[in-house]
Amino acid sequence: MARRRFFVDRISGGMAELAGDDARHLTRVLRVEAGQIFEISDNRSAYVAEVVEARGPRVVFRVLEPLAAAAAPVEITLCAALIKFDRFEWIIEKATELGVARIVPVETTRTEKGLFTAAEKRRERWIRIARESSQQSRRISAPEICAPVRFAASLETAAGVRLFLEEATAPPILQTLNGTAATVALLLGPEGGWTDAERDSAARAGWQAVSLGPQILRAETAAVAALAVVMNAGTAARTTMD
Repeated sequence: MARRRFFVDRISGGMAELAGDDARHLTRVLRVEAGQIFEISDNRSAYVAEVVEARGPRVVFRVLEPLAAAAAPVEITLCAALIKFDRFEWIIEKATELGVARIVPVETTRTEKGLFTAAEKRRERWIRIARESSQQSRRISAPEICAPVRFAASLETAAGVRLFLEEATAPPILQTLNGTAATVALLLGPEGGWTDAERDSAARAGWQAVSLGPQILRAETAAVAALAVVMNAGTAARTTMD
């Protein structure tokens, strides 16, 4: 069975401390004791570590050895139109599991009124969700959860390949991926779809329209499907080059 992984704020002198809810989970639910072995990450590197103290909301680790870290085959930025928060949080959780590097919440023309203003207040919660999902999926680092932006600002996202997720009239996403791009940005639309003005703006900004097939997908389904395709294409390309 794989060891549980926890994120710590820092590692200093070969020691690290975990506090708050994660520490309470270890002490009260898992009932950890000194001498037990876990994995920890400081959001840069991961290590095997031994518990040396576990009391209430505080767990202290001693680093035993570093863990090898495989680089992600492609760095993906997901620019996701804001949708109802329970579903948007599901996107954050699953996108984190799929290895996304950052998530940018985007207000579009058809974004439900009030979501953009409320999104900034939710950002801390979203960061926590991404951190918890990163621990569960044993990532080295949690994805960056960026501040919400307007649609025009999202078009300025830099990447080697920038894909604008469209309906079935656009070319299939696999047809546009050569697998060699080190960075990819995905722009995911809202529940009501894109406006013609947004399509034109994206095209003028150099985003390439792509499709996931003939079906009309919910936003969260499209996010997971697109991320899986891009990550798999990057993995296949890296395997071929190796």
